[in-house]
Amino acid sequence: MVYAPQTPLQEQWHAGGFLISESNGRQSRDRALFAAGNRVLPGTVLGRQTVGSTAAAAPLGTNVGNGTFGQITVGAGAIAGAYAVEFDDPTHFVVSDPSGKEVGHGVAGTAFSAGGISFTITAGSTAFVAADSFTVTVSQGPGKWVPCTSTATDGSQVAAAISFGFVDATLSDANGTIIARGAEVNGSELVWDASMNPTSIAAALAQLSARGIVAR
Repeated sequence: MVYAPQTPLQEQWHAGGFLISESNGRQSRDRALFAAGNRVLPGTVLGRQTVGSTAAAAPLGTNVGNGTFGQITVGAGAIAGAYAVEFDDPTHFVVSDPSGKEVGHGVAGTAFSAGGISFTITAGSTAFVAADSFTVTVSQGPGKWVPCTSTATDGSQVAAAISFGFVDATLSDANGTIIARGAEVNGSELVWDASMNPTSIAAALAQLSARGIVAR
């Protein structure tokens, strides 16, 4: 038997080429807005800008103490919404995130940093008492999609979807399709931001798996 030589098939990047399977119909897919400044290939692992860069403090009710907040810094791990800061006594307080989870304990006059936020409360002329409290509200992000980046602090450091096709948002925001749930994907065809190393990639794959997107 004689075999005729065949030219190897070189597959190009194309929409959905990374998919092994997905849920029936369009259940796996969502329409999404990609942030300007990005040019995304099919298979790019994405994060969403859910957290803003600013936060503001306000008393929760009427406090006895008249201490004040310094500058509040929003960092990696912050959650958009209202954190609760409640004093146990004149100097010690507890901080809980918007879900109600306790993230740390602090002392007035000492820098606090936990749960993605940092601040210092300075005691005033009237001491705080137990149950004096504040909210620290972290602003919402724009909710746009960008490549998942390990150094981000706006929520996009968490892998949450995969771009189905090519999206050119170089000059302005652009709509595209994402795989958001219920799919098997070829792990070797996923596209990662340059900031992602083996450790952060492993964490991102676990985050995708938690959303029902499994890499094979």
